[in-house]
Amino acid sequence: MDIPESNHEPAASSLLRQIPAVDELLNRPALRELEGRVGHRLVVEATRTVLQGLREEISRGSLSQVSAEWLEAKILEEAEAVTAFSLQPVINATGVILHTNLGRAPLAPEALAHLVQAAAGYSNLEYDLERGERGRRDVHTDGLFGRLLGSERVLVVNNNAAAVFLALNTLAEGAEVIVSRGELIEIGGSFRIPDVCAKSGAVLREVGTTNRTRAGDYAAAISERTRVLLRVHPSNFRIVGFTERPTLPELAELAHKHNLLLMEDLGSGCLVDLTSCGVRDELPAAMSLQAGADVVTFSGDKLLGGPQAGILVGKSEPLERIRRNPLFRALRVDKLTIAALEATVSLYLQGRLDSIPALRMMRLGKQEIALRAVRLAGRISAHTGFSAVLRDGDSVIGGGSTPGQTLETCLVAVRHSRHSAAELEEMLRRQKPAILGRVEQNEFIIDLRTVGEDQEDKIAQAFERLTICD
Repeated sequence: MDIPESNHEPAASSLLRQIPAVDELLNRPALRELEGRVGHRLVVEATRTVLQGLREEISRGSLSQVSAEWLEAKILEEAEAVTAFSLQPVINATGVILHTNLGRAPLAPEALAHLVQAAAGYSNLEYDLERGERGRRDVHTDGLFGRLLGSERVLVVNNNAAAVFLALNTLAEGAEVIVSRGELIEIGGSFRIPDVCAKSGAVLREVGTTNRTRAGDYAAAISERTRVLLRVHPSNFRIVGFTERPTLPELAELAHKHNLLLMEDLGSGCLVDLTSCGVRDELPAAMSLQAGADVVTFSGDKLLGGPQAGILVGKSEPLERIRRNPLFRALRVDKLTIAALEATVSLYLQGRLDSIPALRMMRLGKQEIALRAVRLAGRISAHTGFSAVLRDGDSVIGGGSTPGQTLETCLVAVRHSRHSAAELEEMLRRQKPAILGRVEQNEFIIDLRTVGEDQEDKIAQAFERLTICD
């Protein structure tokens, strides 16, 4: 709300004298109602902030009039801004399913319900109800993952980087870990395998070349200092062409022949065969265990489709050693993560993959998306200045998963008669909720693969608001 300007600008000192006192403003009905909602202190702070800004504007000669009504509106606006949550929901129209910047995998309704139930009161987090004594929080995920993957033990920490670090620190501190040069990866956030090894206290021993490493390279590097053979998922890149890599059974045979441990960092955390979802070359964690890996680590919020977590599965002896590491307590997860993870894995056991949002998005076919895209494009084009057409395109799984793989989709490409695609992107990003898409060839691109059907109305309404405000 702007203060109207008069033809004769009063002197700054006169305007300053017209500013109402704080107590006078606080007695206005709207601010008394605001105080009842957010508290006296916050309203006073918002009032003082607005008045200070007003004085500065008057001093600069930016204002010609002052009204209590305008001040009231500004104070309400300031208080709303202060009390608004920084972390807020957004509509992901980018087509990136596991978008790291947007929180990766959304949780299933069942996971949300179990999380709320666990958060709302007390629980048997570390209490054995059968024995009536202190228990372990591991038991809540141990049985589920054991049945699903055939793992002897399961540990959960706060993310996969922590899982890899903790395992190496426990199993190879002061000793050597052998890894292929082609697997010395870096993923988002500067997570580098060599750096993690160094911080864990393990000594990295590189073998092979970037594109070709054989079992013999590992064998030649084994010494009395070696403790672990490490295999790492390529994550967000792929080497093609003249390549070679030993199979996991070959590495397992070599490791166990020399009384070493074989560890595999799977990264993305595929639990079942996801070929039907368009995901290729991602072997389930159970296959790594069956192939002879002693310890396998992976993320909870990528292909698994659950909360952020680092999962360690494998044989009892090395995992029990990892659990006894004093750092485990510093990296373990709370009851909320356990509740969400427990409910998500339970859906796998029930065969209800479509109940897991990330997997459901992967399984959506192009034609199904196209039917929704036609409907939304029509609603957008109905608004003055806008045109929306359909284009063939690709979605990606994201989150460092399935490098080089895409999913066919149908895109809604939006143009405006006067605004550029970059301007549309900014305007939609500032909506409540924010709508995040892509800009390509001066078109604002919407991929409905990552948009819930219940969110389509919100997108259409946002374009309607832009039309009204234009």
